[in-house]
Amino acid sequence: MQAGPAALSVYALRLGPGEDILSTLVKFVKDKKLKSPFIMTCVGSITKATLRLANATASNTNKIVHLDERFEIVSLVGTLNEAPHLHICLSDKDGKTIGGHVVSDLEVFTTAEIVVGECDGLWFSREMDGSTGFPELVISSCSKTA
Repeated sequence: MQAGPAALSVYALRLGPGEDILSTLVKFVKDKKLKSPFIMTCVGSITKATLRLANATASNTNKIVHLDERFEIVSLVGTLNEAPHLHICLSDKDGKTIGGHVVSDLEVFTTAEIVVGECDGLWFSREMDGSTGFPELVISSCSKTA
């Protein structure tokens, strides 16, 4: 499934210590009424994260890890529609990395500098995909004012 080309709108946010990245982004998208938001880039640090690791299936959501230490955000990518689908890569004090699907608890340590993009004229939604067993991205054309 594909759509485009589309014009791009860009928003920048800076979050401070103790703020939760995921809930702040969900609120930002709702408040701005964004229809096709996605993360363009993010740098910063966190003190908590809950991630689902790779190899998940619909019947086995695989290992969930709860991290409670300081990490640098190496990468944060994904879509932010009504059911955000974000993946993150984090680096610990020794430079070792861990990454996965963001479940919750992305608490900012010092800062999170986030750039959010929106594809004007497109709408991102999710529908259950029988072949994967997960709600997958659906891309539709729409009017920005719709």
